[in-house]
Amino acid sequence: MDNRYSDNVGQASTNEQSDLETRLNVRAEHRTDPGRCNSYLSANLGYGYFHSNTFDPEVYTNGSFAGDCELAERLVWQVSDDLRQVNQNSRNPSTPENTTRKNIFRTGPRYSLELGEVDTVDLSAQYERTDFEGQDEPDSDRVIGIVAWNHLFSETLSGGVRVDTNRAELDTGEEIDRNTVSLTFGQGWVATHLSGSIGYSELERTFNGETQENDAIVGDLMLRREINPTADVYVQASRELTDTTSDFDTRFDDFEFNLQETTIVEVTALNAGINKLFSDAGSLNVVFNASRSDYLQTNNKEDVLGVSTRYSRPVVEQLSFSAGAGYSFFRYEDEGTEDDLLRLDMGLIYQLNRQLNLTGRIGRNQRTSDDVPNREYTENWLLIGVNYRFL
Repeated sequence: MDNRYSDNVGQASTNEQSDLETRLNVRAEHRTDPGRCNSYLSANLGYGYFHSNTFDPEVYTNGSFAGDCELAERLVWQVSDDLRQVNQNSRNPSTPENTTRKNIFRTGPRYSLELGEVDTVDLSAQYERTDFEGQDEPDSDRVIGIVAWNHLFSETLSGGVRVDTNRAELDTGEEIDRNTVSLTFGQGWVATHLSGSIGYSELERTFNGETQENDAIVGDLMLRREINPTADVYVQASRELTDTTSDFDTRFDDFEFNLQETTIVEVTALNAGINKLFSDAGSLNVVFNASRSDYLQTNNKEDVLGVSTRYSRPVVEQLSFSAGAGYSFFRYEDEGTEDDLLRLDMGLIYQLNRQLNLTGRIGRNQRTSDDVPNREYTENWLLIGVNYRFL
């Protein structure tokens, strides 16, 4: 249970209101033992009450589930679900008035066919359903078909071809067809793994008898490297031609769609980070993110550039300290405006025993804009919480 006091709970530029939110969270995590069927669940359900009634009581839900079951040799049925709170308008703060729930459910079979010792063909067909809690965002039904051939050139190098066809029907009446052909590769070394793809994608949108066609060079890249036993780095990048009901924002945690825009978007995103452990049991995490969203139906473009860092270390037995800082830069091309957001926080955690700990944190958030004063705000906050672990 967390109690968070804010002197500007609505993150407003004028008429700031202070309020105390008491939030009760229940978190659960479960993983099955390896076997014919496997599953992993991570879920968080919360209920928040604002004592001065700045906002109505809020239910917070975030969770993911992934499972698969082997139906026959080389034939696997997969199921996944991802539920999270997302912002409706990326230009507004993350208050209850600007958030909605997005749920993506996906299921379907995958069949692997071995063509000798070094060639494999994977066939998969999936059904995907995206639902938003609000009425202003379109839900969608999606059918996905994938054929992928992979060739093992050596024990550490592989490459292949992937064909992806994707058809979505939105409850607004829009139909979106996307076809992508990509070359894929993967390379492993002792402490490094590199994988990715590059290809060509065509997207066709049909609505009210009118057709819009777009195409783009697309691709993705994933690099992980262990620098030494106490430090590692990673880089994840992707460029896609997609729509706002897709799962792109679940694969890039720092990325968000502007749901106030129309559906078709060409998006490029980059995440990079470093994790470091110190001899005094301290740890440092630094994350860099950048993205560009080009909403093709309106020609609006949004750019985000950010960096965040967190440091933690034990102070004495049972007591630990942590501090974090983050900076984000936003550019909105249609308005010709630029915003800056700074986030700072620090706190202590006292471990009473294996099951119970107490938390205290203070922080400050400040946003400035070069030309839109109503997006500016300053918020100072204080949080006191208690956590109990049952198992």
